[in-house]
Amino acid sequence: MKKYILCYNNKRKVGAKMYQIALIFMNFMLFSLFGYIAEMTMCIIVDRKITNRGFLCGPIIPIYGVGSLFLTVLLEPFKENPLIIFFFGIIITTVLEYITSYLLEKIFHNRWWDYSQNKFNINGRICLLNSSLFGIGSLVIIYLANPIFRDFFAQMNRTALIISAIVIFCIFILDVIYSCVVAYNLRNQIIIFSELKNQKLAKIPGMFERMLKRRIHQIKRYPNRLLKAFPYLQISNEKEFAIVKKLQDKKKKNRKKKKRKK
Repeated sequence: MKKYILCYNNKRKVGAKMYQIALIFMNFMLFSLFGYIAEMTMCIIVDRKITNRGFLCGPIIPIYGVGSLFLTVLLEPFKENPLIIFFFGIIITTVLEYITSYLLEKIFHNRWWDYSQNKFNINGRICLLNSSLFGIGSLVIIYLANPIFRDFFAQMNRTALIISAIVIFCIFILDVIYSCVVAYNLRNQIIIFSELKNQKLAKIPGMFERMLKRRIHQIKRYPNRLLKAFPYLQISNEKEFAIVKKLQDKKKKNRKKKKRKK
């Protein structure tokens, strides 16, 4: 009987831990989704067009999920003071954005965004306008989103929540793997550009294209979604990307001609 009780208690503990992990993950996904919606809305207002602003294929931006969880853990105890939430929300999210920008530049040898044209920016990685919006977003998260999410998940069946979290997690991991492969190919392309541009011969008119043609086999085709999502990546290497596209299109046409002859 004692063994049965111990086994039952252990199962309850494991179930409770799984539920807590599932709850955290689902909150992360919801915040990431709303971050994506916010970015899309900004694009529609500023650029007047719909653009997938995320690193991943799915409609989520993980940095918003991570930032929101940090804000929830660190600022929830101070929710009686909106000024603390606002100002510390600015500090936490701004530091997170700066670190993310720095790491992406180091990994991919190029900047993914640049706020140099905005007033009161620091190294083009962060700016006052964005930081202020993040401060307002912190208030929305603490006073509006968190209570709604708590009520929503409290009404949801625990088993259904855990199963949903597992399924969504599997899809999320597949998306991360695929998107990392695409980003890695893009990184290699940017590195090749940098290597060739640093060579003296590349300064001779027409020579850069010839040099790039010799290395075109090292450049894989990839969806141009990331370039649309982060246009600064393309702006800083616009001519090079145009040459690669032209060379790859020629290569594709030659393959089709060969197939027709066969």
